[in-house]
Amino acid sequence: MKLGYIVNHSKYENVKQILKEEFNISDRLLLKLKSNQKILKNGQITSVHSPIVKNDLIEVLLDIEEDNSNIVPVKMDLDILYEDDSMLIINKSPGIPIHPSRMHYEDSLSNGVSYYFQQVGLKKKIRPVNRLDKDTSGIVIFAKNEYVQECLVKQMKQHIFKKEYIAIVEGLLENKSGTIHLPIARKPGSIIEREVTLDGNGDDAITHYEVVKENSNMSMLHVILETGRTHQIRVHFAYIGHPIIGDTLYSTSSPYIARQALHAYKVSFIHPITKTEMSFTCELPEDMKINI
Repeated sequence: MKLGYIVNHSKYENVKQILKEEFNISDRLLLKLKSNQKILKNGQITSVHSPIVKNDLIEVLLDIEEDNSNIVPVKMDLDILYEDDSMLIINKSPGIPIHPSRMHYEDSLSNGVSYYFQQVGLKKKIRPVNRLDKDTSGIVIFAKNEYVQECLVKQMKQHIFKKEYIAIVEGLLENKSGTIHLPIARKPGSIIEREVTLDGNGDDAITHYEVVKENSNMSMLHVILETGRTHQIRVHFAYIGHPIIGDTLYSTSSPYIARQALHAYKVSFIHPITKTEMSFTCELPEDMKINI
């Protein structure tokens, strides 16, 4: 996999300017590309300070082999929604954490991806782009190289990368659509819980929602995140008095579902390499197909 650019004007003086301006390559990645001799001019390894002229072909090779032995490869059934040289997109089942931890050293989604990469001969680090809680189901994207990861993270910060969810909450919302714009911070004394805080120390958090359907005691919502704070949807709806059903961290257990009823059903972004608009969806898992 590589990036390519043909010089067609005179505003650039050297290779480095093209790498920074046309490809938006970070300083950290630039150092790695230089040390691995992955920068080419007209098919030959070149210095980033090499001068350029019109019609020069500047290429960046992204095939750097990486060590991912820090994550134990474990065979796992992966529901792959899409794959190309840049990324792997998976529909994550509930109950599976994304990252390994002391309690989930060999049963995280990253363990399964590590095994999959091993089977297809891909020697790359495991790079989840977006995060979901262990008991939240839905779409997770794994970048296959550092450049793609950087591009997608940048799109998140620029609000180009869109994340949409389906949530089932307690009660009936007075406003059938709206925006919750309340800052979120870590709850004092806890390393897990977050809370809405109005003391000026929280991170900006914006959640848009619309009621899809409702019955006498709960509502199904279409939720779009404008920001991506930890537990953002769970915290915002708990704060306004409509916690997600089954969310035992911010509310109570539910007879309808054994985990928080939250599903990341859609992502949309610009492909970092092809520059085409991409959109992926996945169906509700069985445990969220509640009669509402």
